[in-house]
Amino acid sequence: MSTGLRGPTNLFGHPTDQLLSQIDSQLSHWDSQKGKSITKISFGHFPLSFSAFSESQKSLRDVFLKHSVSAYLCGHLHTRFGKNLKRHHQPNEKFLSSHRFFQLNMHQEPSENTKNCLFQAPPLKEFWEWEMGDWRKSRAMRIVAVDRGHVSYLDIDFKSGTKKTIVLPTFPLDSRFMLTSSLHQMYGCQHMVPFSFETIRCLVFSVSPITSVVARIYDTRPGSPLMIMETTMTKFVRDISRGDIYAAAWNYKAFEDPSPVRFWLQIEVIDVMGRSTLSELRPFSVNGLSAKISWTWKEFFVMGCQWAALYYPIFWSAVFLMLSILLIPKFVLMFSKKQYSYKNFISEKGLINCIAWVLLDLCRVHVVWFGFLGYLIYLVSCPWLIGQVFTDGGNRGYMTCMGWLLKIFNSREKHDYIGSPDIMVVVLPHFFFVVIPSILVAGALAAERGIYKEHFLSLSGKKEDDDSSQKNKRSGTYDNHRHRRSKFDFVERWFRKVLLAACLVICWKHFTVRINSVPFYVHNISVKKCMHCISSRHRGRFHYFSRKLKLMDYYTSKSLIALVSRLLACAV
Repeated sequence: MSTGLRGPTNLFGHPTDQLLSQIDSQLSHWDSQKGKSITKISFGHFPLSFSAFSESQKSLRDVFLKHSVSAYLCGHLHTRFGKNLKRHHQPNEKFLSSHRFFQLNMHQEPSENTKNCLFQAPPLKEFWEWEMGDWRKSRAMRIVAVDRGHVSYLDIDFKSGTKKTIVLPTFPLDSRFMLTSSLHQMYGCQHMVPFSFETIRCLVFSVSPITSVVARIYDTRPGSPLMIMETTMTKFVRDISRGDIYAAAWNYKAFEDPSPVRFWLQIEVIDVMGRSTLSELRPFSVNGLSAKISWTWKEFFVMGCQWAALYYPIFWSAVFLMLSILLIPKFVLMFSKKQYSYKNFISEKGLINCIAWVLLDLCRVHVVWFGFLGYLIYLVSCPWLIGQVFTDGGNRGYMTCMGWLLKIFNSREKHDYIGSPDIMVVVLPHFFFVVIPSILVAGALAAERGIYKEHFLSLSGKKEDDDSSQKNKRSGTYDNHRHRRSKFDFVERWFRKVLLAACLVICWKHFTVRINSVPFYVHNISVKKCMHCISSRHRGRFHYFSRKLKLMDYYTSKSLIALVSRLLACAV
């Protein structure tokens, strides 16, 4: 596809089978280089949590695991949802089935840890996914170093100013974000421990000559960091690098510990100007144990959830929930001998009785109930809107809950669904912020209407029981009842006012999303020229008429307005 989908339904990356085959072929070429240690790093735009499956239900993650790449660097989200947008990937068969849909922790250990100490043993299938900050908005840059097979990185924030000296420790690795299970297995098989363990190493970039580089190791077991080692690092002149490599010998076996966060490393660099630069204090584990880092709820939302696999379960769960809210009370009303009402709730108070009373009162308003049921069936089976699908070209298509339905003009009988699960950004908010709240608010309005009806009948019943012979007292009794009714109207019906305000909030939310989505799908040169000519105070009206002329929005609030209007008319 030469052009992309229009927003907002362009949230996901869509690798094709052809692209996955090409990536697999390229990585297989490097796997065939026997006798050489190859470190493979992949770059891409979309994080894997926002990468859809191909036509054959394959993914980039499957290819990366197959070839045991070290890291996958991506963007798209950058740092808008947090600083720890990182995730360690391992094969799904080692985890519970829920791992296909979400991962609770950034670094999750497999349920079984098998050790293979053979010299020709294949590498473990795992890799790190590291989201990168962007330069345009965040002024962030990342330096990635590959040091004898160990991959490390450093994020630099230039918003705080330029950096005279940059220090990147390359070994030992940060036990929070960089260690892998393969390193733990390597250390468990003592004959497989490489020579790279014998020195502490760092990469230094500086605008001025360096006079001193010192590595310090702290022990946190006493409760506060206690420096237990300080050593001077010397420069490597044999290696070729854009920066200077410094190393210091150490006894790595002295730092074996079952805790991955006991020992911490920090490196200080001093240049000829006397400026001191400290690296970030980071934990390390020479025996390959990984520190557990928890996501914030926003980081879990964008990195821990596999939205390509979650969309349809969430969609059908929402549909089932709405059908249950509508159909189960209807069956109870039709076939059950026990009828739930306001009187029953007063006599037998409880959460179940309250919910049953509200939903049954909604079923008793037949116009509203059938309207919601028909609207729900329409949303599931019919197009939601018509618009131009791609950023370029005049192709128009129908957006349904399954994706954009685009007709291929060279084959009249062929239709393709595209843009799935991207359409979730339109479908799921409409379900959870518009349709479901509308059903619940309508049920609450129907229940409040029933309360008012019971109160009105109680007043009428009291007036009918009055003795007809006492005509001189009737006017006083009527005034008393009128006073009580007025009090109920203006004091006791405050809940009705709250529900009406909730209706306005739902309508405002719905129309705001719809109006903001119109410019993405209305694409006409003459319309664009007119928009530049119209004054800013008339643009809102122009967007309204352009939506009417250029976009058939099948799920605007016409049906909802009709339902709410009918219910309000019945509630008066």
